[in-house]
Amino acid sequence: MTLITRRSILMAGTATAGALLIPAAAGAASAAPKASGSRITVGSGETYEVAATTRVSRLTVAEGGTLTAPEGYLLSLTVDGVETGQRLTVTGGTVTLIQPGTYSGDVVLTVAETNEVTYETLTFPFRQALYVGSDGVDRDRSVLTAVLGGRVTDALARNVSITSTGECFNGVFVQDATYTLQRPTLSFTGNGRCDFAGYGAAVVGDGAATTLVVEDGEITTEGVVRTAVIADDGANVVVKNTTIQTRNGTLPADYQATVETPYMQSVPWMLGLDGNVRATNLVGKGSKATYLNSTVLSETWGALSVEGGSGLKLTAVNSRVGNTGAYGYGTYAIGDATVRVLGCRFDVGSYATIIAGPAAVVHYGDSTRETVAALNTELELGLSAAELKALAARNTVVNSGHFGYMFFGAGQLTLDGGTVVNSERATFLNKGQQTAITVDGSHGARLNPGDGIVLQMIELDDPGPVNVDGKMLNVGVYTEPTDDPAKDSSFDVTAAHATDGAATFTSIELEGDFYNGMRTGKNMVLTFEDTTVRGVISASRTKHRVTTIDASNFQELGIVTNTVQPAVNNGVVVTLGSGSAWTVTGTSHLTSLTLAADASVSAPHGRTLTATVDGTATTLAPGATYTGAITLTVA
Repeated sequence: MTLITRRSILMAGTATAGALLIPAAAGAASAAPKASGSRITVGSGETYEVAATTRVSRLTVAEGGTLTAPEGYLLSLTVDGVETGQRLTVTGGTVTLIQPGTYSGDVVLTVAETNEVTYETLTFPFRQALYVGSDGVDRDRSVLTAVLGGRVTDALARNVSITSTGECFNGVFVQDATYTLQRPTLSFTGNGRCDFAGYGAAVVGDGAATTLVVEDGEITTEGVVRTAVIADDGANVVVKNTTIQTRNGTLPADYQATVETPYMQSVPWMLGLDGNVRATNLVGKGSKATYLNSTVLSETWGALSVEGGSGLKLTAVNSRVGNTGAYGYGTYAIGDATVRVLGCRFDVGSYATIIAGPAAVVHYGDSTRETVAALNTELELGLSAAELKALAARNTVVNSGHFGYMFFGAGQLTLDGGTVVNSERATFLNKGQQTAITVDGSHGARLNPGDGIVLQMIELDDPGPVNVDGKMLNVGVYTEPTDDPAKDSSFDVTAAHATDGAATFTSIELEGDFYNGMRTGKNMVLTFEDTTVRGVISASRTKHRVTTIDASNFQELGIVTNTVQPAVNNGVVVTLGSGSAWTVTGTSHLTSLTLAADASVSAPHGRTLTATVDGTATTLAPGATYTGAITLTVA
């Protein structure tokens, strides 16, 4: 095992300042920088290549002066071990340059080989403090002057500190290698550029042959898309006993909010969110990220994100996850991602999870020893028997300042074990999507919506991006419809369809309402087994609190009032299975009602329930099924 120290890297190949600064073009002698001892001055209009790593006590770059590296290499500046001074040359670009100014102290100009990472249409020239490849630490691609303290070998880095105040500098980049970061301290201030590629992230695991373990660490970032941890292109990233916290930065003044991912630097407001940095991201094909006994906090936007790719697996066990600001999500599930939250505490601004489909699978439950042991094998976590034993079995608790879960696309959601969901608004917000929600309360799961709505279905109120001069920009406006929905005679409101919004509740006590406010053909299909429910279940006409929604009032998305009314294209199909009882607290309009032999429908104590089917008074009988325009009223 090779032991690498900062001093050995710094001294190897270091030459004098005068020998390292080379004019960019012949005949530029009049523009030569001034080198006096260990000081370098680059004047206005001067452009010079730094041929190899050098160390000085003072560097001065005038406005209009440029320092570059030879072709195929990148230049990084550290001052007293802190990467600094680098800025993007243009908003939406990929190239950075050392900015004008005077830098004094232990000043090192490191010339390192380019680490080019291509994402869609752009290639990003990565600079990183520590590059680890299949042969271990790559000195030629690393800026090891930014790695302070501790011990670095080809297999691990222990007790190291990396600090960056420049833009688009990465801390640790591991590609197709097995590597461990033990007790790292990473502090990054200043903007990143693309968190789909990981450009500017503190830690990146990249490649199907990568297993990256981060343990007992502390990672803090502040800046636009200055992500803490990225898992990409099949990497397996395992984070244990680590604190991660990210804070928003300041967007460039000329930045245009877009959904084009190579250029996206802020969350699309159409999700009901704001912010410009998420703590983590999981991308690529077959990538895995697991967070154990850790704290992951983003100011807004998102804490644990999944973006694009396929076969992605995101797991959080016995961790604290959430947002320190008013808006944000805990997890995001897109594509066919599998997201598991076990034994965690979520304190989120907006949603525990956004489910963006089309085949996402999300599970919130307990961190039982059996479950974690199975994940240890499936996800190749490498946990020892002692580590598995030390993981306490816990239930999951969600506290959300807005909704519990939002369906922006199709997906499956399972809540079981002792999971408790406390939300200011509806537990489940379905924006016109195909869903398979399953809630099993047999081990104590509870739903506590602050506004008294368990499930709310509405039309998608995302206005979408707008093509402006060939760019997809987030400048759309949602306008509340004022007309009545037109009846679709081809859609059966009395039947369950594969594309409906379905939810099944088992062995749980529910108190709250269920509303289907869809205008187009989609039914709300509810199945209750061994469950008591107290509330209204009905088709409704929904209305936002404002008539138009754009970036200035994005927080109004999803918030509606309900007026119960007979279904048009929004059927309500209810099955009360064995052992189930529904106490109807207000007028409810259904299109199908099936009662098990021991199921019951009743009014609250001291009140009377009346049922009509297609306008005919009907006595609801156990074991029967009713279809048509069903109205239940309470007198």
